[in-house]
Amino acid sequence: MNAPDARPDLRQIDTWIFDLDNTLYPAECELLALCDERMTDFTAQQTGLGREEARALQRRYLHEHGTTLAGLMANHGVDPHEFLDHAHDIPLDRLIPDPRLADGLARLPGRRLVFTNGSQKHAARVLDALGIAGLFEGVFAVDTAPGFIPKPQAPAFANMTQAHAVSPRSSAFFEDTERNLGPAAELGMTTVLVGATLAAPPADFVHHHAASLPDFLLSARVLEQAA
Repeated sequence: MNAPDARPDLRQIDTWIFDLDNTLYPAECELLALCDERMTDFTAQQTGLGREEARALQRRYLHEHGTTLAGLMANHGVDPHEFLDHAHDIPLDRLIPDPRLADGLARLPGRRLVFTNGSQKHAARVLDALGIAGLFEGVFAVDTAPGFIPKPQAPAFANMTQAHAVSPRSSAFFEDTERNLGPAAELGMTTVLVGATLAAPPADFVHHHAASLPDFLLSARVLEQAA
């Protein structure tokens, strides 16, 4: 008797949706640490707080609103474009193209999309640096969303699915932030938590765990593409 196939079964999926930062590249690159420092600088400038107080406020807004930007917009009336340009003005030399990631993405049948709380410009730069821009049909970024509504707020998912005519039940969503997977699961998407380690057992709305995104994509059972 053959042993059961333990590979993730994603043969029902025809739309593949990926978060950007710390998902399409390893968190060990620490690219977001550079953005984080610039967000702290911006928060301090806008509020007049000292750096430590500004960092604490930045964290609180992230927890309460989903992004620091959403909190700053709601409470301080900041220009979102100015914030995003400042936060993402970082070098990308930490990003190295991974041929295995490209191969894993290329074997997925159907459409591939990016869904990010970052900006369109940031997404384009990161995808180019990783050498995978041509593998994606589109990007839904926070500056694409009406009102700059971010994940994990439910309207962000509604806006994304409407903008790209996504059928949730035949879609998979890959994310490194567990709470952002909850709304996707509620819509009927298959969810994949990306990251090398789990701090605790994942929530029930997490259907799969990908310690290595390239390994997961290359091993998953997917519908064979027509020749």
